Amino acid sequence: MAGLRSVVARVIATAGGAGYSPIAPGTCGTAVAVPIAWLARGWSTPMFLVLVAAVTIIGIWAADEADRAWGSHDSGRIVIDEVAGYLLTVALVDRSAGLALGLGFVVFRFFDIVKPPPVRWIDQKVPGGAGVVLDDVAAGAMGLVVMVGLAHLGWW
Repeated sequence: MAGLRSVVARVIATAGGAGYSPIAPGTCGTAVAVPIAWLARGWSTPMFLVLVAAVTIIGIWAADEADRAWGSHDSGRIVIDEVAGYLLTVALVDRSAGLALGLGFVVFRFFDIVKPPPVRWIDQKVPGGAGVVLDDVAAGAMGLVVMVGLAHLGWW
């Protein structure tokens, strides 16, 4: 059973294998989230936020289990955190608008890569799967603020 648990955790942590990309695995992980957001375009905001919370909670478990299986901490193969962060970035905008989804991708990747405070602090100080995922959720919250601002400016 422990073997199956480890396999399931690694499949989730790598967002179905996107994390194994030899080039830009974080970007590939974020790309996995774009069609998820688009497919949930008709969902109410509360329902979409439940999805974000579920991906975050399951992602924390999976990241922790995968790192343990690989003997690593915050392995670059773990990209479920990018999925959670991106989904939060686009949670309050029109997810049927391609421009919103594309800009959300760029905005989220910016905050995820630059890691402004408190994102970097979370990345460095919070242990285990929580630290792996919650820094990207914090980056996603910053992206959410930018996206809501752009929506209010009439970008889409």
